[in-house]
Amino acid sequence: MKTEADVLVVGGGIVGLATARALQLRKPGAHVVVIDKEDDIARHQTGNNSGVIHAGVYYTPGSYKARLCFDGRVRLVEYLQDKGIPHRIDGKLVVATNADEVDKMKEIQRRCQANNVPTQWMSREEFREVEPHAEGVAALQVKVTGVVDYKVVCQSYADDIRAAGGEIRTGTALVSGRPGLNDVTVETTQGPIVAKQVVTCGGLNADLVAKAMGARPETRIVGFRGEYYELTPEKSYLCNALIYPVPDPRFPFLGVHATKGIDGHVHLGPNAVIALAREGYSWTQINPRDMVQLAAFPGIWRLAQKYWKYSIGEVQRSFSKEAFVKATQKMMPEVQVEDVVRAGAGVRAQAMRPDGTLVEDFDFLHEHPRVLHVLNAPSPAATASLAIAEVIADKLAEAERVAI
Repeated sequence: MKTEADVLVVGGGIVGLATARALQLRKPGAHVVVIDKEDDIARHQTGNNSGVIHAGVYYTPGSYKARLCFDGRVRLVEYLQDKGIPHRIDGKLVVATNADEVDKMKEIQRRCQANNVPTQWMSREEFREVEPHAEGVAALQVKVTGVVDYKVVCQSYADDIRAAGGEIRTGTALVSGRPGLNDVTVETTQGPIVAKQVVTCGGLNADLVAKAMGARPETRIVGFRGEYYELTPEKSYLCNALIYPVPDPRFPFLGVHATKGIDGHVHLGPNAVIALAREGYSWTQINPRDMVQLAAFPGIWRLAQKYWKYSIGEVQRSFSKEAFVKATQKMMPEVQVEDVVRAGAGVRAQAMRPDGTLVEDFDFLHEHPRVLHVLNAPSPAATASLAIAEVIADKLAEAERVAI
């Protein structure tokens, strides 16, 4: 069967598109093909996130997340400026509401210093000049945080791919793959594709895609749905940019925060509840097969045992606007129940080990020299996309040299 692509990228989210772009630009004469099962690109994680350009505040120093978020943010902002894509770099405030949170915020500041993230410690009087409607005893300002519409970024990446000679095929789902000595045959719903190398960026289906390609990932993707509320237009003045709480280090999520998006709307959230389908954006979206697979995975029960009290609060905020607003009022006391309306939801693809621990860093699986799987790329993957793409391109180039 004739080789159809130099590299096949499975997944049309922001990581897949950034990867295809990097590979096509590195080898202008090559042919990179992107496939995605949906009828358009960026339909899941990328198209349903808060649009934050992250600084790298919370990540373990030296980790992929810390290094690639820093590098990726610089690359992304330069890209946005070069392409004329609307964005804002307004900074964010991490607000401490009591003395215990002040101590935790000092640790956050130390981590920022280790990650080369510039910060400024602010008193109550100082931070209220920036966010007059925030409340607390002190705040940490992270000036390099910003916002953008990542769907627009993805369209721009896609334009770059096509302009450089690459191809994007939507409505094309991977069925299976057979890595060989000289190439890889991938069966899709639109027929077979033979490629010299394959990269899978399956997001919410990353583990299933890897298994379909013959890999043996130890982790499983668990979907955590994050639900948002939105301030009514007449109350959007309550937030100028981004206002975050001090996260509790005992728990894996940041807590409800306020984000003024590129469109001027202020979103509150997200919470974090288990999705009842891999692409379950509401409680009514239930996939029995996904539920059976999830119930059979020991990690989910161990996670539930460890965080059951925290989970109850998240579920309560899912069903109760009053509970959601109460969490917001901790740092924005002027927000009232009548000031918020339901907004959208996103599902975070989080890799989990069988012992119930979450994979904290970006994770790659490279069992076969011609196939690389991106198994875990949650936030800040959108911010870091251009840097992640370079890492993947380097890995493929090294594998190609070894194969030769």
